[in-house]
Amino acid sequence: YRSRKRSAKLEGAPAAMMNADMDAVEAENQVELEEKTRLINQVLELQHTLEDLSARVDAVKEENLKLKSENQVLGQYIENLMSASSVFQTTDTKSKRK
Repeated sequence: YRSRKRSAKLEGAPAAMMNADMDAVEAENQVELEEKTRLINQVLELQHTLEDLSARVDAVKEENLKLKSENQVLGQYIENLMSASSVFQTTDTKSKRK
């Protein structure tokens, strides 16, 4: 009876070890899956942030072009005002001397 009991214990041991190994593998797989999920979520968040920043850069570029255009118009307007005003007229010293 004792030899049967010992052999039953020995036969049961590999099954228990296999179950423990399988549980460890499943736990490791679960950890890897959670890590992959976390990384995917982080990548998606960074993608959205990049999209938002790209949109902001585009908006700033558009505003910059608009302001440059307005500055050119204002510069031309000021130049026209200065040329129309006698205060800003250049004096030609050669023609006054003659």
